[in-house]
Amino acid sequence: MKVRPFKVKPQQEPEPEPESETPGWRPAEGTPEEGAGPSGEEPGSEEEAATLEPRSQEPELGTSETSGASVPGRGPCPRRLRTNCLEAPLSRAFAHLGGAVGEHPWVFLLLPALLTAALGTGFRYVGSEEEDLEENYTPIGSPAKDERHFVQEHFSTNDSYIFSPSRMSSETNFASILVVSNANTLLDQESFAEVDSLDQAVQTVSVQENGTQVPYTEVCAKYQGLCVPSNPLLYSWQQDRTFDLTRVSFPVHEHTGRTISLVGFFGGNTLGKTVGGSRLLLEAKALRLLYYLKTERREDNERSRKWLIHFLNQFKDIKKRLALKKVQVFHFTSLSRQLEFEVTSKTVIPLFHLAYLLVILFAVTSCFRLDCIRSKVLVAVFGVSSAVLAVVSSFGLMLHIGVPFVIIVKNSPFLILGVGVDDMFIMISAWQKTSLMDSIRKRMSKVYAHVAVSITITTTTNVLAFYTGIMSSFRSIQYFCIYTGTTLLFCYFYSITWFGAVMALDGKREVVCLQWLKRPGQKWSSLKKACCLPFGSVPDERETDVHPMNVFFRDYFGPFLTRTKTKFFIVLTYILYMTSSIYGCLQVQEGLDLRNLAGDDSYITPYFDTEEDYFSDYGPRVMVVITENVKYWDEDVRQTLEKCMMNFEDNKYVDKNVTEFWLQTYVQYMKNNTQDLNDKNSFIDNISAFLNTFPNFMYDINISSSNEIISSRGFIQTRDVAYTISKKFMLQQLRGIAKKCEVPLLVYNHAFIYFDQYGAILENTLRNVIVASAAMFLVSLVLIPHPMCALWVTFAIASVIVGVTGFMAFWNVNLDSISMINLVICIGFSFDFSAHISYAFVSSSEPSANGKAIEALHLLGYPVLQSATSTIIGVCILAAAQAYIFRTFFKVMFLVMVFGAAHGLIFIPVFLTFT
Repeated sequence: MKVRPFKVKPQQEPEPEPESETPGWRPAEGTPEEGAGPSGEEPGSEEEAATLEPRSQEPELGTSETSGASVPGRGPCPRRLRTNCLEAPLSRAFAHLGGAVGEHPWVFLLLPALLTAALGTGFRYVGSEEEDLEENYTPIGSPAKDERHFVQEHFSTNDSYIFSPSRMSSETNFASILVVSNANTLLDQESFAEVDSLDQAVQTVSVQENGTQVPYTEVCAKYQGLCVPSNPLLYSWQQDRTFDLTRVSFPVHEHTGRTISLVGFFGGNTLGKTVGGSRLLLEAKALRLLYYLKTERREDNERSRKWLIHFLNQFKDIKKRLALKKVQVFHFTSLSRQLEFEVTSKTVIPLFHLAYLLVILFAVTSCFRLDCIRSKVLVAVFGVSSAVLAVVSSFGLMLHIGVPFVIIVKNSPFLILGVGVDDMFIMISAWQKTSLMDSIRKRMSKVYAHVAVSITITTTTNVLAFYTGIMSSFRSIQYFCIYTGTTLLFCYFYSITWFGAVMALDGKREVVCLQWLKRPGQKWSSLKKACCLPFGSVPDERETDVHPMNVFFRDYFGPFLTRTKTKFFIVLTYILYMTSSIYGCLQVQEGLDLRNLAGDDSYITPYFDTEEDYFSDYGPRVMVVITENVKYWDEDVRQTLEKCMMNFEDNKYVDKNVTEFWLQTYVQYMKNNTQDLNDKNSFIDNISAFLNTFPNFMYDINISSSNEIISSRGFIQTRDVAYTISKKFMLQQLRGIAKKCEVPLLVYNHAFIYFDQYGAILENTLRNVIVASAAMFLVSLVLIPHPMCALWVTFAIASVIVGVTGFMAFWNVNLDSISMINLVICIGFSFDFSAHISYAFVSSSEPSANGKAIEALHLLGYPVLQSATSTIIGVCILAAAQAYIFRTFFKVMFLVMVFGAAHGLIFIPVFLTFT
C-alpha cells in the first residue's frame, strides 16, 4: 500500500509563503502561482525549480521544525520530534529526479523499456529443468535426509533379484491401482475374476523403445527371477483358483507354508475372530494392485519411466475395454505428482491476462474524471503496464542468474499487479494537486518530492518482509520471496522512471488540451462541451483536484465511526474477531498435502480420496537401523535390542503383529541348529547359511570385509497415521524411542522426508513472522519515529496475523509452505495499513481524539481502501484456478487485505480515540 505522507493541518492556516515549495506542496485555493503564464511556463530559472526546499506551508510528517509554536486560535502546539533527517534529503533528491524526468521524459521512457527487453530474454530458461518437488517443498536439512544418506551408505538393494519396497531408501518407480467393490466386499470369485482380468491387462502393456517392444516383464522389479506380485493374495488365488477367500486372516496370512503380509493391500476391512495373532478377514471393500518397476540402474529407470507414461496414456482404454461391472478402479504412479504438477502450473497462465484487464479497469475507473484534462485513463493503463514491465524485468534477471522458477512463483504476478499500481495512484493524486499553470519540470519536481517518503517507506517495508522469507527452510518459499521482493524493487524503479515519464508526457497533453479549450470560436463548441462537463465549463488551472472519496471519509465515514454507539459495536466486533481467530489458530492443520499439488480434475484426486477412505488404517513401514558395530553375540546387547523393539511395538502408532527383525529370526535359527549364540565366531560364521535359508534378510545385515557387522536393520509397521497431526506425533515419538535406546538407533522411511515438514512449518512460520515483525518495528522507529506509533504498528501486525491464521482453518487452508508466504506478506501490509494511520493520529493538531481520527481517515482512508481493493482485484482471479496451490494464495491474500484494511480503517482509528 502506498499512502502520501501525513500533513498536520491547523484549523486556521497561516498565510502561505509565496516561494515555499515542499513534498506536500498545495497551492492556496484561488491563488495562482506568481509569474506563471497561461501556457504553464514560468519566468523563473529551471535551476531554481529543480532545487526546491523541502519546507511546507503546512507541517508535514516528520518535517515540523518548531516546538511549542503557537497556532492561531489554539494556543501552544505540543512539542514534536524532529524527524526530517531522512525525509528532507530524500525529498530533495526526488525533487531533482522529478525535474529531470519532466525535462527529458523520452529518455526515462525508452531506457526502462530497453532494460526490460534485455532482461526479458531470461524467459528462455523457463521450463528448461524439471521442478524437483522434494527439493523445493520439503525442509532444507531435515533429519530424514540425513537418515536417508546413512541408509544409502550402509545398505544396498537389488531390484532385479530380491526386491523389497520397504527396504528401498527412496521412492521407487511404481504403478498403483485401487479396486473398490460395488458390493460390500470383493472377497468372492466373481470380483477376483474381474481383478484378475485387470491385472493381466496391465501386465500386457508394453512400450516401444528404439523400434522394439519392451514388455512389463523386462521393466518389473523381481524377486528370485519373477516379477513381484501386484497383490500377494491375488497371486495365491491365481495359482490356485480353488483358494478359499473366506478363510483369509489379516494383517498376516499363512498360505502353503509362506507368511504373507496383507498390510496396505486390502482396505475397508471387516474383521472377525482372532486366529494366531491375526483376525479373520470377513469383508474387504477395496484392494490395491502395486506394480513395482526397476529403478536402481539409470537405463532401467529411464525404461521404467517410459513404461509408466505409456501406462498412463493407455489406462482409460484398458478400463473401457474391460468394461468392469463388479468393481471401480482408480490409478496413480510414481510420476503422477510431477506430471500433474506441471499440467497445473500451465492452467494459471490464461488467468493472468484476465487479472491484467481487471486491474486496468479498476485503475481506469479510479483515475477517470469528467473532463478531458483531469482524466487519466491512458495514464492509468500505462501505470499498470509499469507493473508488467517490473515482472518481466525481475523474472528475467532471476532466470539469468539461475534462481529456479518454481510453480508458486506464478502467484507473484497476480500480487504484483495489485501492489505495483499503488505507486501510480499516489503519484497521480500528487499530480492532481499541482497547478496547470506551472511548467512540466516544476510540477514533476513537486510530485516527486511529495511522494518520496511515502513510496520509499512502503516499498522498503514490503521488500523487507519478503526478503525475510529467504530465511525459510523451504526452497520454494525462498525462491518466491526472492522473485517477489526483487519485482517490488523494479516496481519502485519503474514508477519513478517509466511511469513518471508517462505523467510528464500527459502533462504536455493537458497544456495542449487546455489551450484548445480556451481558443475562441464556435466550430468545436459541441465537442468541447462533450469533453468538459459539467456544461462545457473549462477547468480552472489554478484549482487542485479533490477526490470525492476523501470528502466521504471526512464528512461521513469519520463522524460515523467516532460515535459512541458505533465505537461500542466495533469493540464488540473486535472481541468476537479475536475470539474466533484464537480458536481457529488452535484448529489449523500443518503441512502441505502432496495431492494438492495437482489440479482439481486430476485423476490422482479420486485416487487419494479412495486411499484415505479405505487404506488409512496403516501407514509406512519403518526401518529401525542399528547404526554402529555392536556385539550381537552378547546376551545383554540382544536383550537391550529386544527391549528397544518392544518399546517401539508398545507405541500406539505401531502394530506389534507385523514387526520384522532379522536378529529375532536368527536367534531361533541358531537354537534350532544347536549353535552357541554367545560365541562371536559361531555367531558370525552361521550368518551366511542363515541368509541362504532366509534370503529376504540378505540386505538387512551390513558385514564388512573384516567380518564385522557394521550396521543392521529391522522393520516396524505404523498405523493410524491418516492425519497430519498423527504423522507429526508418530515421527516425533519413534525418533524419541530410538534416541532413548542404549544401542544407537535411527528410524527411517522415505515418506519421512515429507513428514518432516509437519514439524518444521510451524517453527519456520514463527521465526519468519518474529524476524519480519522486528524489522517492521525498527523501520517504523527509524522512518516514523514516534513510540506510540510503533506500538500501534506492532499491535496491528500481531492482530492481523492471528486473524488470518485463525480464519485459514475456517476456510480449509493448511499452514503450509504456500500459506506461510502469505503470513510473511501479511506483516508488510499490516505495517502499511497501520503505520501511516496511527502516525497521522498522534501527529494531528486537532484538539479532540475524535477529530484526530477523522482527520487521519480524511487524509489516508481512500489510499488504504484503494490499495486493498487493487490487491484483491489482482489476486481474485486465482479464486477461479482449478488448483489448491493457487486458490490458497487467493484465500490467504484476501484475508490479509480484508483484515489489514479493517484494522487501518476501523479498529485502529477507534482504539486510538481511547488513548
